Amino acid sequence: MLLEFLLLSAVITPNKTINMTGFATIDIIVFVAYIMMIVGIGLWVSRDKDGHQKNAEDYFLAGKSLPWWAIGASLIAANISAEQIIGMSGSGFAVGLAIATYEWMAAVTLLIVGKFLLPIFIEKKLYTIPEFVEQRFNTTLKTILAVFWIALFVFVNLTTVIFLGAKALDTIFGVGDGSLIWASLIGLALIAAAYSIYGGLSAVAWTDVVQVVLLVLGGLVTTFIALDQVTPEGGFIRGLNHVYDVAGDKFHMILDKSNPEFNNLPGIAVLIGGMWVANLYYWGFNQYIIQRTLAAKSLEESQKGIVFAAFLKLIIPLIVVIPGIVAYVMFSQPEGTKMIPGVVDAFSKVGGGLDNDKAYPWLISEFVMPGFKGLVVAALAAAIVSSLASMLNSVATIFTMDIYKPYFNQEASDKQTVTVGRVTALVALIIAVLVAPQLSNVPQMFQYIQEYTGLVSPGILAVFIMGLFWKKTTTKAAIYGVLASIVIALLLKVPSLDLPFLTQMYYTLILTIVIIAGVSLTTNPNDDDPKAIITTSETFKTGKAFNIGAYAVLIITAVLYSIFW
Repeated sequence: MLLEFLLLSAVITPNKTINMTGFATIDIIVFVAYIMMIVGIGLWVSRDKDGHQKNAEDYFLAGKSLPWWAIGASLIAANISAEQIIGMSGSGFAVGLAIATYEWMAAVTLLIVGKFLLPIFIEKKLYTIPEFVEQRFNTTLKTILAVFWIALFVFVNLTTVIFLGAKALDTIFGVGDGSLIWASLIGLALIAAAYSIYGGLSAVAWTDVVQVVLLVLGGLVTTFIALDQVTPEGGFIRGLNHVYDVAGDKFHMILDKSNPEFNNLPGIAVLIGGMWVANLYYWGFNQYIIQRTLAAKSLEESQKGIVFAAFLKLIIPLIVVIPGIVAYVMFSQPEGTKMIPGVVDAFSKVGGGLDNDKAYPWLISEFVMPGFKGLVVAALAAAIVSSLASMLNSVATIFTMDIYKPYFNQEASDKQTVTVGRVTALVALIIAVLVAPQLSNVPQMFQYIQEYTGLVSPGILAVFIMGLFWKKTTTKAAIYGVLASIVIALLLKVPSLDLPFLTQMYYTLILTIVIIAGVSLTTNPNDDDPKAIITTSETFKTGKAFNIGAYAVLIITAVLYSIFW
């Protein structure tokens, strides 16, 4: 389907050519087989069984039937998309391994989510995160946040994922000048729509299991081939040693102030500051991430899935960041590096500057041999499509359950809610396709997403933390806090302060918590809030499998930071 769009684009734009050099018949077969397999699996698992028509729980929460391994795989498939593979490889080109702190700190964050957040969310039988806001605070705040999340998913997340995916395919199949962007956008949208809009979370989660296997396999192939090709003599180990020797400054996790990328990753603050804000918000209160954990068979199964996802996060930098560093070495051409004709032109933008985000697709188009290219491109498409499908399902869930049902049709039947969900997903996808090309001038897409989201995530995180764990927190304080946080975030962006955006996020969180605490104490000085969350020591007890896995993740993370400090 996608390949047909690319070929059609070449026919209707005769002055542009698809770069099929090295893209053999076997690659085309592999790529088309992947598309057919994913769509087929998605439609098969989402079929009505024994005449049972889908209800809201089936469509939005997969009938609460997901096992741990499907949850873990689906979490990573939803997370690792174009902004990770393309955007983080681009940041690897520009920054180096330090960008991997988003992945390794996320592994630790997942453990916190599994132990302290999931027990409460699953006990509340939630469909959506805004639904928790209504239970803890009120409907007004829930609606405000629901509208915000829908806008964020559609205009930031969906658009960046589909645009970066289209940009990558334009580089791989075309000449990288944007001639195939529209064909790629439409092709990716059709693949995602083909099963996710009809099947709901079941189709998304079960296809994610296949997508993650393909993603990891394709990523490892790309990393291995890139390192094998970086020196004239070849060899994976020789290439790894060469890259480490000539680009040693790219292998530091903690940057000092002299590094030009310090404002993006401000040294030790990534461990004790704003990185926690970004990760806790994303993994704990992000609908399209947390939704698959709410669809678990049980709390224990959900927590085991979280640990599985944490292990997978530890290996992600190997398949997304290292290729970016290899591309940087090939571009800068230090002594002992294989000479690559046209490498400077490949990364140069018209009008000046470097296009860092071309690192990963350039490696694929330049070095991956026939027989593997179809697999690697399928892995890239898998990452893009799985995230698109997850976001579409979450937009549909929030709109249907938090806006349509309470405000437009409180007596809506299961059939009506499922239909509204499907229409919402389709409309969101169309908007994203139309808006995506406007992002063509953004230099580092991954950093752009983090900084834009960082305007609002600290305030939302503060509201959730205080609402979950401080019984005096009032609704009025939460509303004041979330609104004040946006003002604080904007004030901290004043150029004269010269604060890294992660530091801005950290300060915004602290100041918002202070505001929420102050308002709560003055409006409710004596008693706990009537809607306070009641927890006991039993609430946060975890099973043996979770505990063993959590300790292993923590030890591995500590070792990685000690090696690459």
